[in-house]
Amino acid sequence: MNSPTTALSDEVLTSAARAREASHELALATRQVKDAALLAMADALLAAHDDVLLANAEDVARAEAGDVPANIVDRLRLTDDRLAAMAQGLRDVAALPDPVGEVVRGGTLANGLELRQVRVPFGVVGMIYEARPNVTADAAGICLKSGNAVLLRGSSSARSSNTAIVAVLREAAAAAGLPADVVQLVPGDSHESVQVLMRARGLVDVLIPRGGAGLIRSVVEQSTVPVIETGVGNCHVYVDRAADQDKALAIVLNAKTHRTSVCNAAESLLVHAEIADTFVPRVVAALQEAGVCVHGDPVFAAQPGVVAADEEDFDREYLSLDISAAVVADLDAAVRHIRRHSSQHTDAIVTEDQTAARRFVAAVDSAAVLVNASTRFTDGGEFGFGAEIGISTQKLHARGPMGLPEMTSTKYVVTGDGHVR
Repeated sequence: MNSPTTALSDEVLTSAARAREASHELALATRQVKDAALLAMADALLAAHDDVLLANAEDVARAEAGDVPANIVDRLRLTDDRLAAMAQGLRDVAALPDPVGEVVRGGTLANGLELRQVRVPFGVVGMIYEARPNVTADAAGICLKSGNAVLLRGSSSARSSNTAIVAVLREAAAAAGLPADVVQLVPGDSHESVQVLMRARGLVDVLIPRGGAGLIRSVVEQSTVPVIETGVGNCHVYVDRAADQDKALAIVLNAKTHRTSVCNAAESLLVHAEIADTFVPRVVAALQEAGVCVHGDPVFAAQPGVVAADEEDFDREYLSLDISAAVVADLDAAVRHIRRHSSQHTDAIVTEDQTAARRFVAAVDSAAVLVNASTRFTDGGEFGFGAEIGISTQKLHARGPMGLPEMTSTKYVVTGDGHVR
């Protein structure tokens, strides 16, 4: 691995040092000040509508000229509606309770000491993410509300968009009385700047990667800064023998086709052998009518138009109109398949048998396990959190959709009256 150039390394570390200084001031900001900054950011984004969309058009044109897959271009593209949604997202975050200072637990000890565990900001959060310039505004807003300065390292494919968005957000934050450096774009377009960010332990408190499996694995394996691992979504829908087949059909179609380029889209379908004769032809026809290519085991592959699947197909996060599919002998076989292939993001069962549902929920170890509902519901907004920085598939600190509370740590505040031990 090549070492970053001294000039670029110094530039990235200088940005991180500025973020550290800004985080100290932000940690003392009241909710009123933070909310005013978020609302100012929302207004400023809409006011800069033309500039932001023009910058985004440059990114999209480069991507299309480079034969970037359509689903990635879709993630990259901003529209009037998506820009309006970014602004609304900032307003929504402003309306949420401030997690900083919340008492997690506390009380008075037997010796009279008052003990409180309270939420505090991490300090400086680094975000490393691909395409999706809407993440730039989302991450900035969530980090600001939770008291964290943020260093944003988006992909080079979205550099023009991210530069325009961050410039707007910084100016609005400064106008509201906060340091502009609470939001920064990490200098540099090459992987070298990412390397420096991943090694900025002491200046950066936590890194959050969002993107494909390669990006996430690289950050987890190479970073010396603690990482919250957001997950690849190889999500399963298992249709049990006791499923309402009409309900199952609607859930499978929604989970696969509602939006294909997101991590909570279904990528694999499992069907109990006892209903395969009736359900497999129905679901294949419905998926194909929706434009989905089914990669199936021998039972599914017997249906017209189904592509024979190999083992790798069941490990794949397609992010496209493709789905792997298999018939399993029973619920336990479905669980074994999921344990072997799932990314532990979201897995669902469709069944009217509550005993089967309880067994599935207990046996499947994923960040979200759904019963009779589409995998598309694994989302901070859908869960009622109001905002989400990502979906964690790890088990330490945070798991599942990460809202404002998950963007804080805690500290203990102990108050005495001359107590000595």
